[in-house]
Amino acid sequence: MFSRLIGDIGGTHARFALCEPGGVPEDVQKLKVQDYPGLAEAAEAYLAGRRVSEAVFAVACPVVGDMVAFTNSPWAFSIREVQARLGLKHLAVINDFAAQAQAVPYLETTELRPLKPGAMPGREPAVVLGPGTGLGVAFLVPGDRRFKVWPSEAGHCSFAPQDPLQVEVLHLLRREYGHVSYERIVSGPGLQNLANALAEIRGDAARFAAPKEVSERAGQGCAISLEALRVFAFSLGAMAGNLALALLTRGGVFVAGGLCRNLGPLLDVQAVTEGFTAKGRFASYLGEVPITQVMRPHAGLLGAAHFTHG
Repeated sequence: MFSRLIGDIGGTHARFALCEPGGVPEDVQKLKVQDYPGLAEAAEAYLAGRRVSEAVFAVACPVVGDMVAFTNSPWAFSIREVQARLGLKHLAVINDFAAQAQAVPYLETTELRPLKPGAMPGREPAVVLGPGTGLGVAFLVPGDRRFKVWPSEAGHCSFAPQDPLQVEVLHLLRREYGHVSYERIVSGPGLQNLANALAEIRGDAARFAAPKEVSERAGQGCAISLEALRVFAFSLGAMAGNLALALLTRGGVFVAGGLCRNLGPLLDVQAVTEGFTAKGRFASYLGEVPITQVMRPHAGLLGAAHFTHG
């Protein structure tokens, strides 16, 4: 019998598990968001009649007040109503990348993959980001006894092209979206955006109906797909470099989430590094900041397990 239900709820999947506070997530299940009308129904389906006294849900959107509306899915809910419906004594709703950041201090070295070496000075601020259905960002800041987590919506900052090709991509995406954030480039849908934009720029008839098609065709040697993955990786690095300068995150950059993990060797580590350090006079500063990939699946659930109230 576990006392805490934990959930990591994105735009595409809702992951649930059970645990004791600070314990190991057990009975992890992944449900499709599109299969349920809302969070409460998905949680009830997972619980299947089991009872818990508290829950921590990490959600892919800002958490301000009682009403929560997801950025990349139609789900919306009242925290008070979900707490009452599930019969919970306590319910905490936190940002999904706050949960990813919360997990970082508890990861084993075997769950981390170095992407770029750098100095590790100890208890210094760090940034955690990761593309998925959207682009999540959170910061880790040293506190008196443990790291504090600061959620962020930095994924919606304006995309800043770094070369003539990226300027062309920006112009094309502006026709469709108006404002082009980093999330429109550095995410699963962003990878699809990039591939279609590059095909148009190159005069190629290829079109991509889903992000998975880009990685699949890249594995077959498709030039447009490989170029899209390079621009994606460079832009991921560029965004990470912006965030590292914003808070001087000498504690490092952590790239989380399943998208980059599932890309495997298709993740262009050299392009990530080039984008990260392409900051003019601060290139040498960023050269000392390490970039590490989180390889543990469902790290957000681990962060929710370690979340403490108050």
